[in-house]
Amino acid sequence: MVSRHAQTRVQQRGIPAFLIDWLLDFGAVESDHRGGEVHYFDRKSKRFAMNLMRRNGLTQLERCLDAYLISSVDGTVITVGHRTKRINRS
Repeated sequence: MVSRHAQTRVQQRGIPAFLIDWLLDFGAVESDHRGGEVHYFDRKSKRFAMNLMRRNGLTQLERCLDAYLISSVDGTVITVGHRTKRINRS
């Protein structure tokens, strides 16, 4: 499930909707230390996603692989965005 806020952010930030599924399915997961989870592409999952994009002719979307999403404990996507900083891992 995607919150209304996340739907707005997807549209505003130009993140393709399929990327949300890829982040949830293939992305790395870290705690946001506030009760949620941050899903993002690490090196391994970014390589996997790039190979999928090349097979499907989506090479122009490789710039979108810096995206992240934050989900709640029940699986609702709260927000999405583009990473400009490193993800704090602990």
